[in-house]
Amino acid sequence: METINDKKLTVVLGASPNPERYSNMAVNRLTDKGHPVVAIGKKPAVIGDIPIVTDHPPLEHVDTVTMYLNPGLQKEYYDYILQLRPRRIIFNPGAENEELEELARKNNIQPLEACTLVLLSTGQF
Repeated sequence: METINDKKLTVVLGASPNPERYSNMAVNRLTDKGHPVVAIGKKPAVIGDIPIVTDHPPLEHVDTVTMYLNPGLQKEYYDYILQLRPRRIIFNPGAENEELEELARKNNIQPLEACTLVLLSTGQF
């Protein structure tokens, strides 16, 4: 049973160092709420204290992958995401992808079309 105090390891795919990007805001809000974050993006950079990595680091106990990439850019991450075995993938607006959602369902991963920022601000994350 999850409680409000559970901290969920979250991978932010499509992380951007631009503070106006939603992926950047998500990294900041997740860390503000105490969730451990791995930010993966195109270019090495830093968001607050969180480095943006450009590779596919091996991770364990991933709760959530939150997607900020358009469907065309997601394909190269399919195998990586499935190998992480997250509990869920959040498809933020503009990142909806029926193909990956179906792959997720087949691998017992919950696909969720939602906005990470809204889920965090309403206590539903």
